[in-house]
Amino acid sequence: MPARRIQKIVIANRGEIALRIVRACATLGIKTVAVHSTVDRNLKHVAMADESVCIGPAASASSYLNIPAIISAAEVTDAEAIHPGYGFLAENADFAEQIEQSGFIFIGPRAETIRLMGDKVTAIAAMKEAGVPTVPGSDGPLGDDGDRCLAIARKIGYPVIIKAAGGGGGRGMRVVHTEAHLLNAITMTRQEAQAAFGNAQVYMEKFLEHPRHIEIQVLGDGNGNAIHLGERDCSMQRRHQKVVEEAPAPGISDEERARIGQTCVAACQRMTYRGAGTFEFLYEQGQFYFIEMNTRIQVEHPVTELVTGIDLVREQIRIAAGEPLAYRQEDVVLRGHAIECRINAEDPDTFMPSPGTVSRFHAAGGPGVRVDTHLYDGYRIPPNYDSMIGKVITHGVDRAEAIARMRIALSEMVIDGVKSNVPLQQRIMTDEGFKAGGMNIHYLEKRLAEQRGGP
Repeated sequence: MPARRIQKIVIANRGEIALRIVRACATLGIKTVAVHSTVDRNLKHVAMADESVCIGPAASASSYLNIPAIISAAEVTDAEAIHPGYGFLAENADFAEQIEQSGFIFIGPRAETIRLMGDKVTAIAAMKEAGVPTVPGSDGPLGDDGDRCLAIARKIGYPVIIKAAGGGGGRGMRVVHTEAHLLNAITMTRQEAQAAFGNAQVYMEKFLEHPRHIEIQVLGDGNGNAIHLGERDCSMQRRHQKVVEEAPAPGISDEERARIGQTCVAACQRMTYRGAGTFEFLYEQGQFYFIEMNTRIQVEHPVTELVTGIDLVREQIRIAAGEPLAYRQEDVVLRGHAIECRINAEDPDTFMPSPGTVSRFHAAGGPGVRVDTHLYDGYRIPPNYDSMIGKVITHGVDRAEAIARMRIALSEMVIDGVKSNVPLQQRIMTDEGFKAGGMNIHYLEKRLAEQRGGP
């Protein structure tokens, strides 16, 4: 694809990621257009962008998910490109397709790639063909033949997990431990999948009992060239939602990193992947098992940026403009260790959202500390969207220093007027299991249950 000059970008998102994109555009000399809902007119990135357009009321369906309104904003502001951030329409193939058909540049992969990776069944099939290791499973959607479903489960071995083909974010999954519960679990998951995703297809996989969540960051230029930027460990989770992420992953050797990283690069080359992407794996007993690919920038991208020194959002924009990759694989060198804590406006014990007005905000600082947030004194957190209000990221020469800096940074954070999960993150940073590293995806939930006095 020949290079196309991008002079103005519409940011089809909100909050900290929208602010992150504004800043990346500023370094490239690109003007920005902030689209926003009626309740988001006072967001920080709206004030910092060169232009802003209100695209609808508070409800996401009428604003941040309103494709015609977003494309109209690009038309009336003479923008050349649209950046989707993460969430909302970031992995919506129809959105990417309509943007390109309207003559604009979509800052992300091609629509057909998003569509392929968005369906877990077709994604797993594509990864198998590309030689990426996958979890033993049904190798396709489950049909209505109950006897065949039972036979597949016996071959895989219990426990198994039933997953929605169109699922994500921890939804549309059900673990089955015995044959007696299998067929009912399949029926229930199908019903939930249809209601939540408009796609009743489900598939079956072996349920790994003590895996870690390891993911590989990639960049591709859309012409068959690609690199990987190492791995992240995202195993500190609650209800399948990531809470803490870090890079590199504790206990992953240079040889393992190079092997799985090159496998992901080969898969990107095979599908001429364009932009930033993440291969997500379950890792157990030294083996990687592909679970899904995210065709967008990740919430946790800053830890990769800090250990590689590469601005991933900047590279997204360069690639979308048709420029070649700015780095070769040998240019990617991991230095030190980085940790990210997601900061949510929620009760740290009950996890109930806590919208409201931030009466006082003070960000942490100091060596090796980065805070990505849209908060400011007097900002009103609306109840209409996700409760994440920022991220604290620290970098150190090693993991111990990154953890120490995170403990200090969290102690400096002041968020008055609403509740936040900062106390939870402080507990995690002093937890002996977390400090040892390499805990599995169930570890945090188990510790939280113990602290509540549960089983």
